[in-house]
Amino acid sequence: MNGKDPQSAGSDVCDPATDERWMRRALELAAAGARAGEVPVGAVVVQAGTVIGEGYNRPIAEQDPTAHAEIVALRAAARAVGNYRLTGATLYVTVEPCTMCAGALVHARIGRVVYGAPEPRSGAIESTDRVLDNTALNHRPAITGGVLAEDCARCLREFFAVRRAAAAAESTSLKTSAS
Repeated sequence: MNGKDPQSAGSDVCDPATDERWMRRALELAAAGARAGEVPVGAVVVQAGTVIGEGYNRPIAEQDPTAHAEIVALRAAARAVGNYRLTGATLYVTVEPCTMCAGALVHARIGRVVYGAPEPRSGAIESTDRVLDNTALNHRPAITGGVLAEDCARCLREFFAVRRAAAAAESTSLKTSAS
């Protein structure tokens, strides 16, 4: 899928080695989120080869349902450049963005979106919807999906496996103490 438009012409060039480099940074951020007890999703905004914003999921810590990694990174990038429009920037995110984040990418005028793993339950780029393909939008970023997809998916699988194991252990402990 490639929703290229004239407004995204200045976005960073699509280069597999560069994409992997920045996705590895997003994975580091996702790991930081996991250590903080958040669902491990990391995001990096890059413009002209320089990080201008980054973040990881923070809805629990911030008590804010909009504090997804993409939104956190977009907010940091907008502050860094002094403008909410991030024309020509590329957002790297470990998991396919949801509808809310896809809308924010349009409003920010992100030039390109690169994501790792698809999100079959709430991904709005290819999985449950194709929000960014809507021709009625005034801006449509270029899309590259599947960058380090297995590493990104593994990060999520391992996080939820640990959570399930902890929940099972707690359930067993409660049953034992009730006896």
